Amino acid sequence: MSENNDKPIFSIEKLYVKDLSLEVPGAPAVFKQQGTPKIEITMNNTAQAIEGDYYEVLVRATVTAKIDEATIFLVEASQGGVFQIRNLSGEPLEMTLGIAAPNIIFPYLRETISEAVSKAGFPPVILQPMNFEAVYRARKEEQAAPKEGDATKH
Repeated sequence: MSENNDKPIFSIEKLYVKDLSLEVPGAPAVFKQQGTPKIEITMNNTAQAIEGDYYEVLVRATVTAKIDEATIFLVEASQGGVFQIRNLSGEPLEMTLGIAAPNIIFPYLRETISEAVSKAGFPPVILQPMNFEAVYRARKEEQAAPKEGDATKH
């Protein structure tokens, strides 16, 4: 039997919390505050080559809860993964780093955020599923669009 050394390889080497920050600026008085907090969530993901065929992918989220202008809590988390990816390049590699890897990491980020908020004394915040393919496609379209002020060559 001969082995095909050109076959694409994708493996998870490590999943981890890279950064976690939780602030409850008004504690303990904040627990007496009445009203339903407004929850704001921002997310992004990045990828970078580490060495050889290894890549680090990060999915970050910031969750802020406010009543009126008062911040009830703020949690920021970066969930990371190290992936070995061989025999992929160009767009297939970009899609793996921008779609497949974040989809693997996201459930761990959701759990990290939920547990941090619960441990702060609040009901858990459950992040809704994220469509990393749509995010990837939007970034590609944004990069392909001519920037304002760019001259068109004839």
